[in-house]
Amino acid sequence: MPEQSNDYRVVVFGAAGVGKSSLVLRFVRGTFRETYIPTIEDTYRQVISCDKSICTLQITDTTGSHQFPAMQRLSISKGHAFILVYSVTSRQSMEDLQPIFEQICQIKGDIQKIPIMLVGNKSDDTQRELDASEGQALASKWKCSFMETSAKMNYNVQELFQELLNLEKRRTVSLQVDGKKSKQQKKKDKLQGKCSVM
Repeated sequence: MPEQSNDYRVVVFGAAGVGKSSLVLRFVRGTFRETYIPTIEDTYRQVISCDKSICTLQITDTTGSHQFPAMQRLSISKGHAFILVYSVTSRQSMEDLQPIFEQICQIKGDIQKIPIMLVGNKSDDTQRELDASEGQALASKWKCSFMETSAKMNYNVQELFQELLNLEKRRTVSLQVDGKKSKQQKKKDKLQGKCSVM
């Protein structure tokens, strides 16, 4: 099956409980849930601008456990960009990213052309085990970008996805569709609160 050029696939990796789903849901739906529900794998879609036309940002939220190595390899081989999430409250969650990063390098080859964001989530939490400087140091070592976020406080969530798209060098991708809301989004905003039977 030929790859659809109008899809831009972002894969989110990280240990269980670091807030991958919370980041994705905050970005896609603007919501945050306090309870932890383990993810097997979910895919979310968002309309974005891509080389002056509209394409679909497809975000794959992966499982936090390493039970499905074949799924992980498939996600990496199909992914265009990667978000590697750890929790600033867990040094172990940062260490858990090493084998995933190595696998991305192994499958993708030259990762200099591939957008990768290292993300320290839960930056609002006072029970920190990791400083921002430690995340920055690891990002420098891996030659990728770094950002701290808080899905709970909606801190740097939109910026994270925009920055990831800014790193894409092979084509121009942006969260803004022609600098304004897409027709679908306008229609959605207009219809909010109204029911319609199709």
